[in-house]
Amino acid sequence: MPKARGRLRAGVVGAGHMGQYHILVYAELWDVDLVGIVDIDGEKAKRLAAQYDTYAFEDYRDLIGKVDVASVAVPTPLHYPVTRDLLEAGIHVLVEKPITPTLAEAEELFQIARAHQRVLHVGHVERFNGAVQELKKIVVNPILIESRRLSPFTPRVTHDGVVMDLMIHDLDIILNLVDSPVRRLTALGRPVQSASTDVANVQLEFETGALATITASRATEDKIRTLAISQPDAYIFLDYTDQEIHIHRRTAAEYVLNRESIRYKQVAFVEHLFVHKENPLKLEILHLLQAVREFRRTGRVDLADGEDLRSLAVALEVEELIRRGQMSAPFS
Repeated sequence: MPKARGRLRAGVVGAGHMGQYHILVYAELWDVDLVGIVDIDGEKAKRLAAQYDTYAFEDYRDLIGKVDVASVAVPTPLHYPVTRDLLEAGIHVLVEKPITPTLAEAEELFQIARAHQRVLHVGHVERFNGAVQELKKIVVNPILIESRRLSPFTPRVTHDGVVMDLMIHDLDIILNLVDSPVRRLTALGRPVQSASTDVANVQLEFETGALATITASRATEDKIRTLAISQPDAYIFLDYTDQEIHIHRRTAAEYVLNRESIRYKQVAFVEHLFVHKENPLKLEILHLLQAVREFRRTGRVDLADGEDLRSLAVALEVEELIRRGQMSAPFS
């Protein structure tokens, strides 16, 4: 598998639901060679490899020496060993969220990435949603944030509860929107369709006084992905699925007094913000590839471990509160 000048060689480890999206993106990029697809189901790997005119492997270590970058989309308990081995072999890695089941393992992976000067990117794909990118430009001093991420149950996710499966996206976005430490956590959850937590509601209280309420469900017969933010000058509503933002602003208010009644009249307008719509996963992979090329040019690797570790730490604490049935606890 010779390496073409200026091109990057990519592989995907794990050909399940998410892994197949990664395969499709790499295959469509003109300056990337999709070198291999890895899955413990050898027949599935072969079928997909034939479809994308590439090679199939059953062991991820067969990618070593053949690829520059790899996406890891295996079950969460395998994220640590697979990512560790690839980083130590000199491969840049995009690992799907959650990065690992424990904070200690996640910290160690970033240490390994630094030691070997490799890019390690965690797959928080909603960061690359065009609406979320625009949201960062208009959210100032949030007072109240309300998030809903609801889905029908799918049996394909058996290793993660709803917090790590769905809610971690919203925790990650909210923690990046509110420039303040979390003061207190309140969490409730329960299983519905599986042995893990399938519905959960979380409240975050920040040092600034901002409040966030996050609801996640994989037992709802509709797919809903919304985020609403109240701040002193506006109410902002985001729909992740449509990648749309509506901003409600108050322009005037007046009281009308007569003998019969006192009436309050409020005048407002709604701004529909234009969002450039693009496949968020494609943007995420392009971001990874740009970081790899930047490393080749400068020899430097910039790791976003602060953001990634903070999101994981809060998600793990939420899971622990639900497990203990404690409901509420300070966060530090």
